[in-house]
Amino acid sequence: MDGNLPQQACHPATTAVEKDDIVIPIIDFAPFLSGTPADKHAVAVSVVEAFKTSGFLYLKEHGIPPSVISRVFGSSARFFARPQDQKDSVCWTTPQANRGYVKTGQEKLSTVDDPSAPETLLATSDLKETMEIGRDNVDDLPNRWPDQIDDEGKDFREVMTSFFNRCKSLHMEVMRAIALGMNLPEHYFDSYVDEGDNNLRLLHYPAVSKEVFKKNPAQVRAGEHSDYGSITLLFQDGRGGLQVRSPIGSFVDVTPIADTVVVNAGDLLARWSNDMIKSTRHRVVEPPAPIGETNESDMYPDRYSIAYFCNPNNNKLIEAIPGTYGDDIKKAKYPGIIAGDYLVQRLTATI
Repeated sequence: MDGNLPQQACHPATTAVEKDDIVIPIIDFAPFLSGTPADKHAVAVSVVEAFKTSGFLYLKEHGIPPSVISRVFGSSARFFARPQDQKDSVCWTTPQANRGYVKTGQEKLSTVDDPSAPETLLATSDLKETMEIGRDNVDDLPNRWPDQIDDEGKDFREVMTSFFNRCKSLHMEVMRAIALGMNLPEHYFDSYVDEGDNNLRLLHYPAVSKEVFKKNPAQVRAGEHSDYGSITLLFQDGRGGLQVRSPIGSFVDVTPIADTVVVNAGDLLARWSNDMIKSTRHRVVEPPAPIGETNESDMYPDRYSIAYFCNPNNNKLIEAIPGTYGDDIKKAKYPGIIAGDYLVQRLTATI
């Protein structure tokens, strides 16, 4: 083959969701991880285009084996099946730490900005319990591991620590794709995200009576919100219930797709990009019945998901990225802010 011939880039994206003026693609990430420079660029452009339009995408061939994800889901379910007193013994403490168990009803994500929103929406607590895990070895901010309880707790710590690190690596690769897609050097964000000041959140939405939703139409499993950091990696089980707000104000289902991770942009990345990138509001509602099936029970089943909230290093100053503002385009819209301070402000508002 003539080495002077131009490389033919891959076509990494196909449409997964298209409804009410919102399009969410499935992007094959393998060409970015191991493809040619042209392949990497094509993936990068697709990633940034999705973040500019819907703020959401599905990522397949992302490098985390299904067997690993299955083991994490199993370990998570066993943790939430523990007696309440065991879970309470590793409870969440402060927004600064953001580590530990959060019981059902403690968190309220529906911090909507619209003062005309119904009081029922503003008052409704989420129907979920969570376990929050940060990076280890942070002075005065220890993780709240159940490894002192029993051997299963020790296994839980091992499984979650390994998964945290895998997700950290994927976060860095997605940020490299964003950099290339924004015409920045590929490693532009590396020094901003290499510490791993991220949060692994295990979520359990307990089975709940259908009457709860009938009596209070505003009740949700997780209230409408946008995420706070740079990006979120979301691993879903097969139940469904995640919905994204469309440009016309409706909510559109982000149906689980096997062997993919849902990736969405957060508020800090939107701010960082001078709003070139969208941080889209979303929620979790009662799950729809699987296609071809009906749920005749009086209960909606349990739902499990795993969110890895990716953030810049806590000590980094976040300012508008070069190329997103200037005399010939628009002004920087936001003052600089320290990433850790911003995240603590947002977390404090939810508890």
